Amino acid sequence: MDHLDNNAIRQLRRRLLKWYDTHQRQMPWRDSRDPYAIWVSEIMLQQTRVAAATDYFNRWMAAFPAVETLAAAPLDDALKLWEGLGYYSRCRNLHNAAKLVVSEFDGALPTTASSLLALPGIGRYTAAAIASIAFNRREAVLDGNVIRVLTRLCNDDRDPRASAVNNELWARAERLLSPTRPGDFNQAMMELGAMVCTPKSPRCVDDPKLCPLSKLCAGFAAGTAETLPKKAPKKKPPHYTIGAAVVMDSRGRVLIARRKEGGMLAGLWEFPGGKAESGESPADAAARETAEEVGLDIEIIEPIATVEHAFSHFRITLHTFLARKTSRRRAKAIDVAEVRWVPPADLASFAFPKANHATLRWIADQQ
Repeated sequence: MDHLDNNAIRQLRRRLLKWYDTHQRQMPWRDSRDPYAIWVSEIMLQQTRVAAATDYFNRWMAAFPAVETLAAAPLDDALKLWEGLGYYSRCRNLHNAAKLVVSEFDGALPTTASSLLALPGIGRYTAAAIASIAFNRREAVLDGNVIRVLTRLCNDDRDPRASAVNNELWARAERLLSPTRPGDFNQAMMELGAMVCTPKSPRCVDDPKLCPLSKLCAGFAAGTAETLPKKAPKKKPPHYTIGAAVVMDSRGRVLIARRKEGGMLAGLWEFPGGKAESGESPADAAARETAEEVGLDIEIIEPIATVEHAFSHFRITLHTFLARKTSRRRAKAIDVAEVRWVPPADLASFAFPKANHATLRWIADQQ
């Protein structure tokens, strides 16, 4: 592999696996050989750090201990447990995939990467991770941590997001892969990237002995490890101002709306509202969007909360307002999937996006 001959690769495997056996972090899914548990963990770890995913994983496995349990559960129950973890399409895909595993595979997760790819929410990396960790298949993985290790190991200063470079990195990962312990080797590569070969200030800079691969690393030898991998500058994400209304009726119930399927945050509940148009205040946006989404004319009473929130490709400032309806018309689903009037005490049973949590706490404090 570039500067590594077969003997050096065998040496690399031995050193990395020995380091992993001693230094791997304790994670609840590593205590299990259950393919379903490993699958759940890999889905949760997409776009999420280990520390953030751990409690969610434990709660999920307590509620849905087997794929059959998840398949039989309502999607709303799964979304509620996922609430706050973000990237909710992962949860919807996991729920749909569980139904497929039960109906098409008799409840047994497919054992090869190629067959796993047929399930919703499973791409090349996740299929390889599950196949290698759960079934000891010889499948290499490539995620952000592994990319960082490989580019530094080979002193590769090209942009890993370029298609040709990314394909080469997959090939490098496959050549390095341990034929006898592929699952452990994949986890070791990711663990090394997370604990030692970190994005900023890799630990080898201060003490080469902390990295089991420092003597084989071309980036360390060249003094370039801290500067790799090279990436093109990120564009500044767009920002949107959102206005939303907490509309209460004469009985003290709150109006909530379910987002349509197929879009971002699909299936979650929220307070009616949307993006402010050019020159429009958040309060006016809340009133206009409420009329457009649920057919109600409202009067804004007072502000409740202002929340900054970042999604993967854009940022928002969410302004929520207490409001009352000013027309006798009934709320109806116009540009949403469903509407409900809900007693404030019952709001906790519905799954809301994280940006709504400050408003939910405000409502709870009023009771």
